[in-house]
Amino acid sequence: MPAGVRGAIVTVVGGRLMATWVPLNGPAQLPQGRVLLSWTPRDTGRTDVTAHLGLAGTQVLLALWPGLRGEWSEIVRPTVSEVTKLHAALRLATVVLDGLAD
Repeated sequence: MPAGVRGAIVTVVGGRLMATWVPLNGPAQLPQGRVLLSWTPRDTGRTDVTAHLGLAGTQVLLALWPGLRGEWSEIVRPTVSEVTKLHAALRLATVVLDGLAD
């Protein structure tokens, strides 16, 4: 990761990870439904990768991949894709249920 950032907000577009850097002094709260990836190189040539999910009012640790080697986006991409789609489905279901309750 470049200096001065705490990670990248990622989305899956056409099967590829697309990222936007989040500066250290940027907003602490993740946008709802977005995934923040952060990675820390280790001295063994491996990388520790974490993913946090933004929810209404909080963010949660979604996944931790310790000691990844080489090109790790293929390992992380399926999880980001699944969680993003699941969150969108839950948000739609909530809107529909709220509409039915009114």
